[in-house]
Amino acid sequence: MLKRFLATACLLLSVASLSHADTLPDYQRSSGISGNLSSVGSDTLANMMAAWTEGFKRLHPGVNIQLQTPGSASAAPALVEGTAQLGPMSRPMRVSEENAFQARFGYPPTAVPVAVDAMAVYVHQDNPLRAISFQQLDAVFSRTLWCGASQPVATWGQLGLSGRWANRDLQLFGRNSVSGTYGYFKQAALCRGDFRADVNEQPGSASVVQSVASSLNAIGYAGIGHQASGARMLAISHQGKAAIKPTPSAIRTGEYPLTRYLYLYINKAPNQPLAPLESAFMRYILSAQGQKAVSQQGYIPLPAQAVRAQRQALGLDASLKD
Repeated sequence: MLKRFLATACLLLSVASLSHADTLPDYQRSSGISGNLSSVGSDTLANMMAAWTEGFKRLHPGVNIQLQTPGSASAAPALVEGTAQLGPMSRPMRVSEENAFQARFGYPPTAVPVAVDAMAVYVHQDNPLRAISFQQLDAVFSRTLWCGASQPVATWGQLGLSGRWANRDLQLFGRNSVSGTYGYFKQAALCRGDFRADVNEQPGSASVVQSVASSLNAIGYAGIGHQASGARMLAISHQGKAAIKPTPSAIRTGEYPLTRYLYLYINKAPNQPLAPLESAFMRYILSAQGQKAVSQQGYIPLPAQAVRAQRQALGLDASLKD
């Protein structure tokens, strides 16, 4: 657990401090790449996985990649059972998930950070609210109030709105419990507390944002990559600091408080190279082309130094010399 937190801290420092002017390595197409890959996991990464798959298959027409996106909780069992080679997750694996993998294979799964994401809080575009604090988020979404709120929030007036908004009830939207987004928000914004029973759980992040856009009284949480017309993101304040909007700059520097990494988990035996198809696909993701797709999907690409570190750790560049 300590190693995981140290690794995450180092990566966050790299995001905050490194120049994005540093160029990323281009993907070098390999000959003879064909076969099948299966990916099971995060809904948050669904659009990115689809974009990577499309770009990779243009270069390697003989490849078939099957994508299933029921949620992050589905990734670890699929890797353990061998029904998937790729496990996208919007959170780190839990200790119990890592232990199940280790018991099956004798070594831990390999977590590969592939993009930077931020959790956004959405309201209807006509809602006059512009900012919300961590304590208010806890009072809105949690029944345990472990972040210090004295009472739950049920109306928009309790969040400072007046006039016709003051007595309007909040309508809450969020993800279901198999989602890594659900787990991350529970840990980061609710101080590990429990969600209220009246949160309308949705099967995907896009559904959350669309629900908010369709209801004047709605508030919901989802990744920044699922922005949609009709919904607007709030600035968020934490520990008495000024409220920060989830802009690319604020996410890169770590100023925005709900910033996280998105991961692709794989089964890589120690001191053994990845299979050629898996190696090529990971090289594509960790390349200029792959990280451009991250940006196009509304997320934040990894810094060049972090990309190179992951490529070296996976032995991807060495495989080009074989």
